[in-house]
Parts: sequence; structure tokens; C-alpha cells
Amino acid sequence: MRPALVDSFGRIHRSLRLSVTDRCNFRCPYCMPAKDVIFQPRAELLTYEEFERLVHVGVRLGIREVRITGGEPLVRRDLPRLVHLLAEVQGIEDLSLTTNGFYLQELAEELKEAGLRRINVSLDTLRRDRFQRLCGVDALERVLQGIEAALGAGLAPVKVNAVLLRGLNDDEALDLVDWARERDISFRFIELMPIGGGPIRGGEYLVPGSEVKARIEGRHPLIPKRDGDPSSPARTYRFADGRGEVGFINPMTEPFCSRCDRVRLTADGKIRNCLFDRSELDLRGPLRLGASGEELEAIWRLAVRNKGVGGCVELERGAGPIPTRRMWQIGG
Repeated sequence: MRPALVDSFGRIHRSLRLSVTDRCNFRCPYCMPAKDVIFQPRAELLTYEEFERLVHVGVRLGIREVRITGGEPLVRRDLPRLVHLLAEVQGIEDLSLTTNGFYLQELAEELKEAGLRRINVSLDTLRRDRFQRLCGVDALERVLQGIEAALGAGLAPVKVNAVLLRGLNDDEALDLVDWARERDISFRFIELMPIGGGPIRGGEYLVPGSEVKARIEGRHPLIPKRDGDPSSPARTYRFADGRGEVGFINPMTEPFCSRCDRVRLTADGKIRNCLFDRSELDLRGPLRLGASGEELEAIWRLAVRNKGVGGCVELERGAGPIPTRRMWQIGG
């Protein structure tokens, strides 16, 4: 194995977020504008074989976990084929996917058979009218059926994530938790981050994770979970009655940059260290020009060496503007 991907702060990078498309069939207000979105031409996106080759490069540098993201990854045609290619890469210990769930009912079994191990589904509300207003699509029942299909296919654990927005859906925190507990689903609340391209970005909509936790504890006592992944961004708790767990990902109020082990590959082949990065290095160009594995490794190492103290920490300190690339263009 080559030397590990270590940045100047001593963080070792083992986890890769792999964005396969910038397209999405939802228009969540904290992520993507409702109209006038310009997507990348297909020719600029990496092919599945190019993704596979770059993942091989990453594995030689110590990458052990790959999560497929978007945009919405399941809008990319024949995605199970990519899952199969990546599942065959020796050295990958965990292969997962994050989705809005729209196509999950049709694809859950195929994804599992292709080698996907687990799945994260975004679900911000359990109310049909509110779902349509928030996502721009009348698809709540379809997403719920997709989650059931994932459970039935054995994509375990199934994790469901919600972004709570002040005055829009934050009154559903307990409803979402109770829904998840009934199905033995691990639930995560993610703080709003000002990196979307939609109309909601400001702090006035931010619901701190500590506030959500306090609400939940008013009904369900929580016990800190001590045996989780120390590099995980989530602070995870078990319910005292033994019925499941809940996690809080609080990048804005409790930055976790000091234990970050993630690096990101965009759909057009750029290496980024963080959602909040203001720089990136190109792998697609050298790859298509015939660069050797060693040359691609050198670019990857350079990108990680350039990593700053951490995007959320730097944002908190007022260090520079929000990146021009938005969430759906980077990969959540």
C-alpha cells in the first residue's frame, strides 16, 4: 500500500464521497433553485469506468469507504452497474449511497444484488402537502415505499436524514423520531448549511442540533453511543428504552472538522476536501490524457495536503466567502 492520505493537521483520509451527477428531480429549498439550473454536459461527467479507476487509485492511498452521492445518484442511468464495479474493488470495506428515495422502490433489490451494503435516505417531512412544497414533487408516498423496499432488500442499516428549517418543518422532529422508532430505522438530523443554491440559506432558518436533542429528550431519554466510528460527523445516541438510535450532525454549531476523514470526488472529476472548500484539483483531465496511476496519486496527495483546518471552522471564523460550487454540484 502507498503512504496514507494525511493532511498537514495529521488527519488520515479513509472515506470518499463520490458524486455521480449534479442532476436531481427534487428542488429542496436549501439545496437547488426551482428553475434556471444549468447542469453539466454529459461529456464532462466521469464514466463509470473512470470512477472505477479513480477509486482503485484511492484504495492504494488508503481509501476504505465509498459513499455514492449526487445530485440525486439514482437519476443517473444504470447506476447499479457502477455499484457492481465498485463492489468488486478489493480494499473497499463499506459501499453506501445517499438518495432522496424517489427511485428506490424500483432499484433497492438491484442495488443490493450489485453489492451496495447500506443506504441513507433524505426525508424532511411526513406530511404530503408540506413534502410537495419543500421538494417541489408530490412524492411522499413513493419515498416512504422506497424506504420500505430498502428495508426489505436488506440494505442495512437504513438511515434516514432530515434537515429541519425554522418555521417550515421543525415542528415535526418528534413525529419523525417516532416514525423511525416504529420501523427500527436510525434517524439523523442535519443542521442547515449555507451552501445550497435555493432560496433558503440564512441562519434564521437554522435549528441547532442541541435544540432538537432537547426536544427529543423531553419524550425519549437518550444514552450516548460510545462504540461508533470516532471520525463520524454524527453524535449518536441510543434510546433508553432500547428502541433504536438517533444522531445529530451539527456542522454549524459544533464543527467536527478536527476528526474529518473525508475527501470528495465531484461528478466532473475534481478532488475536493470539503463542502466548503474554495479550491479543487482536477483528476479528469490528466486521467483522459493517459496519466499513470502514480501521477494520479500525486495529484490526490497534493489535494489532501492542501486541506485547511476545516470548512465549518473557517466559516465560523469568517475566513472567506461561501464556495461558488453548490451542494448538488459537489455531492452531499
